[in-house]
Amino acid sequence: MNPTSTANPTDHGGEAAAEPHVRIFDTTLRDGEQAPGFSMDRRAKLRMAQTLEALGVDVLEAGFPQASPDDFAAVAEIAGTLTTSTACGLARCVPGDIETTARALEKARRARIHLFLSTSPLHREHKLNMSKQQVLDTAVASIERAVQLCDEVEFSAEDATRTEREFLAEVFGAAAAAGATTLNAPDTVGYATPMEIAELFAYLRANVRGADRLVFSSHCHDDLGLAVANSLAAIGAGARQVECTVNGIGERAGNAALEEIVMALKVRGAYYGADTRIDTRRLVPASRLLAQVTGQPVPRNKAIVGENAFAHESGIHQHGMLKHRGTYEIMRPEDVGMAETRLVLGKHSGRHALRQRLAALGHAVDEAAMDALFARFKALADRKREVTDEDLEALALGQDPDAAGPWRITQLNTATHLGGSASASVKLAHEDGRQAAEAALGDGPVDAVLRAIERATGHAVELTDFAVHAIGEGGDAQGQASLTARHAGRAWRGHAVSTDIVEAAAKAALAIVNRIERQSPARLSPEEPGHGRPPADRRAHGRARQETSA
Repeated sequence: MNPTSTANPTDHGGEAAAEPHVRIFDTTLRDGEQAPGFSMDRRAKLRMAQTLEALGVDVLEAGFPQASPDDFAAVAEIAGTLTTSTACGLARCVPGDIETTARALEKARRARIHLFLSTSPLHREHKLNMSKQQVLDTAVASIERAVQLCDEVEFSAEDATRTEREFLAEVFGAAAAAGATTLNAPDTVGYATPMEIAELFAYLRANVRGADRLVFSSHCHDDLGLAVANSLAAIGAGARQVECTVNGIGERAGNAALEEIVMALKVRGAYYGADTRIDTRRLVPASRLLAQVTGQPVPRNKAIVGENAFAHESGIHQHGMLKHRGTYEIMRPEDVGMAETRLVLGKHSGRHALRQRLAALGHAVDEAAMDALFARFKALADRKREVTDEDLEALALGQDPDAAGPWRITQLNTATHLGGSASASVKLAHEDGRQAAEAALGDGPVDAVLRAIERATGHAVELTDFAVHAIGEGGDAQGQASLTARHAGRAWRGHAVSTDIVEAAAKAALAIVNRIERQSPARLSPEEPGHGRPPADRRAHGRARQETSA
């Protein structure tokens, strides 16, 4: 359905509806954090708030101050920190909530109290035990009080999509007359469809008194997997604020995903005639930070920010991508903060992608040799979920991809010192009979192990990415460590699995070192450039990004 066919922006909404700017109201720290498994402490909330402001969100809902003293403190600290985003706190339509939220927002440059009250028949009867008139009176009295205490007031009619339309328009008209400037019609239980949402917002813009001076807002939940589609339908029908969360986290199945709405408006700007003020290059970093502070990983197939969002394994797709990226990608990974498109080599990959990856690794293979190498690659791919760069190096060099070495770990010890650095010691054995032992300090146990391995092998590598993913469930689940490092001007990747994530990281680092040695059998002496002890100050490279999933 074309958005402009549902509601022409000039028909009912005046200047507010015609404005192309869609405000992003981020509720990651409130509705998102309420979801089981996504709780954040105050320090994590402050980090996320700073990241969200840098991302460019218009309104940042920092929490529900009345919920607990810690939530009050978090909202107050965030409100006093923000310089561009409007600080917002949630409040029920009860005097105590309103007063508490106003106090929490006292130091904000610009503040908003977000009031909510149920309006649907089901909620009026079973939750509130209120009549329609009581709901109207409570909403108006609460808004009038909040207007006296805060710069802006937003009113949300909880369970709006299951509320009688005439009554919803009546409540919104009264709310606007009392001083609310943003009116939110939430799909609280994720019940509505895109067509119903579009019809609802068109109706509200046509029937709420003073609609041309108001901002209508959409807040959709994902119980039927329609949160983003419903949010976009609302925008098409004149909504000029969407309430959403990073990675789509939130109650039950979650909220509408901020990154998906933003990129839909960016990619399909001509269709919607609207855009946001979000710096899209910061979307992936924001997503990764949220995963880190909550300990909840981003699914590989998550749109926009998932690991597979710009990855291709199918031979047909890879061939098309090598010809022109527009064949199978509608946006660039750089536009959302992703490093690059990945052509993942596996059993579905073809000769073109294999040749391209080998060339990137420095191996030019003639056509005669390619036939035999491709056959070996396919046989290996049938046994492995993903063929790594180490595997390809071994194939190109005529080696066994499953062979380890030349270095192997014979002993590994780590210790973490509370309030200080970590230490590690390693003993390594080389296939030529040599042995090496080194110890090092680091910012954490993984950093210390990497430094010790560098010293023991004489290869200085710059760690650029480190992730750990759990394989299976339970305390004895194995952890898969994936490292990316730079050496001699190119990127190297290593993978390893162990029930001990530090051991997995050590093995992954050693896999990188072994690849370097296999490509250069005649090692440089320790005095030559690029070898020997790494620089003393490697803090910027040693910090590891851990993403643990279950």
